[in-house]
Amino acid sequence: MSSKKTSNDALLLDNQLCFALYSTSLAMTKRYKPLLSALKLTYPQYLVMLVLWENDGTSSVSHLAERLTLDSGTLTPLLKRMEQSGLLLRARASEDERRVNVLLTSAGHNLKKRAARIPDCLLNASGCSLSELQALTHQLQALRNSFTA
Repeated sequence: MSSKKTSNDALLLDNQLCFALYSTSLAMTKRYKPLLSALKLTYPQYLVMLVLWENDGTSSVSHLAERLTLDSGTLTPLLKRMEQSGLLLRARASEDERRVNVLLTSAGHNLKKRAARIPDCLLNASGCSLSELQALTHQLQALRNSFTA
């Protein structure tokens, strides 16, 4: 009977890693919402900004897509809206017109100062120490890498 209970336990919602990740992602995105609304950014736009800030304000569209694991059909409209809001510029590379580069405007660079408080807000909301969150991040990155290998 214990093996039957074990197989039934395997199908309990609260025993599913996928649900724990999914529901945590929803809760985290909800926590980000007011912080990002103050910056007039959506969560996906914030992720684009993080990549651009870590690359001194410039990146190719293909690099952004790779880093964010987004396809061009999702990324292009996102970048277009960000360009319309004055945060970045898109330009074809002079050496290869098939390549599109993304460059932060001064408004995009200046937004970094206002966004600097966001990680601490999330750290405080998590109830975890910085080292605990760093370890969890590394574990999740390893899990993601295993699934995508």
